[in-house]
Amino acid sequence: MSRLNKELGLLQGIALLSTSLLGTGIFAVPALAATAAGPASLWAWLLLIVLVLPVAFTFAQLGRHFPHAGGAPHLIGRAFGARLERLVAFMFLAVLPVGLPAALQIATGFWQALWPLGRGEILAIQLLTLAAMLALGQRPARASSLVQGLIALAILATVALIWWAGELPRADHPLLLPLDEHWPRIPAALAVMFWCFVGIEAFTHLGEEFRNPRRDFPLALLLGVLLAGGVYWACSVAVLSFDAYGDAQRNATSLPWLLENLLGPQAKVLVAVVGYLACFASMNVYVQGFARLIWSLADEGKLPASLARRNRQGMPGPALLLVVLACALCAVGAAVLQLSTDELIRYANGNFVLVYLLSMAAGVALLRGVWRWVAVLSSLLCATVLAMLGADALYALGLLALLALLDVGRRRRSEMV
Repeated sequence: MSRLNKELGLLQGIALLSTSLLGTGIFAVPALAATAAGPASLWAWLLLIVLVLPVAFTFAQLGRHFPHAGGAPHLIGRAFGARLERLVAFMFLAVLPVGLPAALQIATGFWQALWPLGRGEILAIQLLTLAAMLALGQRPARASSLVQGLIALAILATVALIWWAGELPRADHPLLLPLDEHWPRIPAALAVMFWCFVGIEAFTHLGEEFRNPRRDFPLALLLGVLLAGGVYWACSVAVLSFDAYGDAQRNATSLPWLLENLLGPQAKVLVAVVGYLACFASMNVYVQGFARLIWSLADEGKLPASLARRNRQGMPGPALLLVVLACALCAVGAAVLQLSTDELIRYANGNFVLVYLLSMAAGVALLRGVWRWVAVLSSLLCATVLAMLGADALYALGLLALLALLDVGRRRRSEMV
């Protein structure tokens, strides 16, 4: 029996996942991929979608058979025991101090493109953004899905507007060029582009709130991945057609530059609004997912019982408040220490990939038949990406080792009492 309100349907799930995957990546990653691989990046997007599908299929089957607000840590716990579930849950929550401040910085950057903002004003916008997520999260899940559905439509309309104003596809820029000498550059592009599909693991926390999780959860996950992949590919076509890439400045402003050149200076406002809303949508899924993870752990007696309470709407209000307050403190800390977005993202990436890898290993243990082999393939893919991170993966691996040592110490103390 579900412990949370079962309010989500197929379309609502697609809206939640697609906006989570698009998020901030839609405004930067197509240009970064084009810089890395040129015209071959269009082939790279198609290849990435094919490679991500086994991961999506594995998450879909796990969510279908084991819908739970605990998400990926719960699935890992079912496969490998409560101890690893606890470690992964805290490692997943450890993304908060680095991942959310980075996303907040990217979101406020759209307003900085319109007006000069001081550090205090930037922090105020970030805190107001968190307050909006807190207010939205107190409402039933269908409220978040409605807001994010509208944001998804705004992103799709913006991409369609670029294609219409730019008269794409252009005859002098075929949609898929022969690879020829460009194919060796595809791996470099894939390393950048993989992060566009980080967000699937946060979606698993919502599995318990689908009216028909066995049917709608896997469909929403797979269709959301395909929709996001199609939008990224369409953006890459536009970026390549108008040479909106090449250096750090051009890559960071590729879509705003495109819209301004196609529609005039007034397009800056459109970019700021849609860009901010895309960031908001991505962060909102994570904040709601973190809240459900904390609530689930408390509901099962693994965290203080006060965090297991629900508000009048049946939502995990106290857990959500704790997550938002933690995000606010982290945002203030990042502002005081003047940490850059690049630094924050670099530390968060390894955590995500390690959670993916352990989730796929859980799929190998829990699934049967052909889906087990799909999980094996997904595990190899995630292990390859983790290896590609190199030194950046040490933060996640070191954090997991530290949490394991602390857990051993806690168990020894409890045995001595």
